[in-house]
This record gives sequence, C-alpha cells and structure tokens, in this order.
Amino acid sequence: MISSSCVDHVRTSMTQGPEDQISMNIAALEEEPGAALRSNAADRGLLNPVVEIFPVESVKRLGTGWGGWFSESVHASTGSRIEFRFQAPMHLLVMYHEGGRRDGETIIDGAAPSRARSFTNKLTFVPAGRPYREWHETVASTRLSFLYLEPAKFEKATETDYAPRIYFDDSVVWETAAKLKRVIEGAPKERTPYLEALTNVLAFELSRVDDSGVRDPLVSRGGLASWQKRVVASYIEEHLSEQISLVTLAGLARLSQHHFCRAFKQSFGLAPHRYHVHRRIERAKVLLAEAAASVTDVGLTLGYAQTSSFSVAFRKVTGWTPSEYRRQFK
Repeated sequence: MISSSCVDHVRTSMTQGPEDQISMNIAALEEEPGAALRSNAADRGLLNPVVEIFPVESVKRLGTGWGGWFSESVHASTGSRIEFRFQAPMHLLVMYHEGGRRDGETIIDGAAPSRARSFTNKLTFVPAGRPYREWHETVASTRLSFLYLEPAKFEKATETDYAPRIYFDDSVVWETAAKLKRVIEGAPKERTPYLEALTNVLAFELSRVDDSGVRDPLVSRGGLASWQKRVVASYIEEHLSEQISLVTLAGLARLSQHHFCRAFKQSFGLAPHRYHVHRRIERAKVLLAEAAASVTDVGLTLGYAQTSSFSVAFRKVTGWTPSEYRRQFK
C-alpha cells in the first residue's frame, strides 16, 4: 500500500520546483525513508491525498500536476488484484481507457454499487468528500486515469451539487476530460487560462449528468431547484450559438418569466442573457486556445454574425480582444 507519508509527499511536491510541476513514478517514493517524508510534509504543509492503491507494486503509476491541477495514469497487467480507495475534499474523475475484470466491485457513498466486468471508455465521478472504493481481478491489461479537480475551481463555474456516478458513458465529458489531462501533462504555465476554461466547461458538462431522475419541485432559498438548474444550464450549453428566448427558458423551468428571472439570478449570479454570453465566451476561450480556427470562424461558430460584435463581447467579459487572448498561447 501507499503509506500516508508517501501520499503527503506526492501532493506536497506539487508546489516545489521552478516550474511548479511534477512527473514521477509514485511507487518509487516508498523507497524513501518514512521519517524524512513525514517531516518534509509537516514542514511544507499538506495538500489533498491521491488515490491509495493496494498493493502498490501491482501497478505502474505516473502523476503530473502544477498550478492546482493534477492527473495520474495507472496501468495494471492481466491477472492482477488491485484495490483503489479515496476520500478527500476534492472531486475525482476516473477515466477507464481499457480493461476488464473477472470479479470486483465499485462503490461510492450515495450511488448504487456496480460489479460490471467491462468498463472500457467508461467514466466514474466521485464528488468531494465521498468515500470511494474499487477493486478488480483483472482479465485484461487495464489502463485508467485519475483527474483531481478542486471544488473551488468548479464553484467559479456552477453552484450545482454534483452527484456520484459509476461507469457512465458521456462522450462530451470524456473529450473534455481527455483534453484537460493532455494540457496538464504537457502545457507550459502560460496556458493557465486554457486550463481554467477547460475546467469551467468540464464543470458544466458534469453538472448536466443526472442518473437519479429525481426532480425537486421546490425552489430552494429563492433560487431554482436542482433539476431546474440542470435542465436550463444543459439547454443553454446545447444552444450556445443560438438566440435563446426568456419564454423558452422559463418554460423549461415551469415558472413564470418574472419568477424565473429572479430565481435564475439567485442561482447563477447573473441574469439569463448575461449568463448565456458568459458561457459563449468560455467556449470561445477553448476554441481560440486550440488555434484550429480563425477568430472570425470562432465567432461564427458561437453565433456572432460579425467579428466586431464577437470582439466587443469577448473583451467586455475578459478584458482582452480574441486576438490578444490567442497570442497568450503562442
């Protein structure tokens, strides 16, 4: 197993070095003297732990992170018996790239356990603070990734209470998570705005995931109920490039327009139209950072008929023109 001192050292090391970045074989840390690690962690202040894996020698594990973002790649060979455990004040997203198990179980507090044997291209989401345990007797080479996501970064994008999910399919969430992982592993510090934009997109995509089907008909503390927030946010995300009427949004929430506007602002901190514009700009940040399309094309993709109107909206939200923002990534 990974000792607590070893785990503390890994997370503390994220703040060290001129590039504020780490890339290491975590299992190798167990060879270091435990007392020295405990002293080092105590002196520097502890960060959140990584997933504990038992037995640690059964996997190859590589972690990379900087600036508050952290990801890990884990590989287990055929015929291994492995166990994962995690509970921390941060979200965890598990991406299963390939693999299968003869036996095993995945458990998250608040979700129905799963004994599914095939999980290639599946996702598991563990909200902050929820106990998570998973064990496998592998029948195939198994590769997965852990993405550690700070709740504070999610709260900037949405106030949604995230639900635990086990082995769900969502190609949109997968694509964004994979992109975030690649940037964490290979991008220079100058790409922090891109990481923040991707994190915001991922937060909203995860907030749309709802497996329970339970809808609270009550408006909470003057704002929208959880199901109303999910439905409205999802609709806006799916129609970013279009003009969205207040009548449509209020209808989705089953409220009068007046009540909806007041409840929406209470829940999201912005009026519906301003929220729609801000979500457009967050998506624009991602597209501009990729440099695959011109500024004009990005604007058209997001519903701006004129480049000038796109530039005005982008600068009003970010303080930069689209071209100035794109130059941050060159």
